[in-house]
Amino acid sequence: MTQDPSLRAVGWARSLPISSGVKTARDWTREHLTTLGWSRTAPDLVDSVVLTVSEMVTNAHVHAHSAAQLILTWDEECLHVTVHDSSMEMPEQRNADDKALGGRGMLLIDALADDWQARRCPRGKDVTACFQPPAPPACPA
Repeated sequence: MTQDPSLRAVGWARSLPISSGVKTARDWTREHLTTLGWSRTAPDLVDSVVLTVSEMVTNAHVHAHSAAQLILTWDEECLHVTVHDSSMEMPEQRNADDKALGGRGMLLIDALADDWQARRCPRGKDVTACFQPPAPPACPA
């Protein structure tokens, strides 16, 4: 099998037990996005990705009562942010009451990410959000 030399992907993975806290996931994600140069070129996108990671890991810890496996994959077109947990229950968007303290996580992810999906796995589920960076500014001719 021959691999296409033009296809490159970079990925990072981290296991986050419930005891690790969501801040660990946010800091770890921000550190890796810095290696892509996004902290300088797309700081608002970095904030969106970090907030999405926070929501996804919180959902794994709080709703699935599970450790979270956080995987970031950059394929030069899209950053795929995946969180795996051990629950088979699929996430759903809820219409949270104005006074409710929670229940808006998936609505937030839907607003921040270019796309997201959830799929069942043999030992739980994966929730993946995709982010496309802004196009680089055109060079003057």
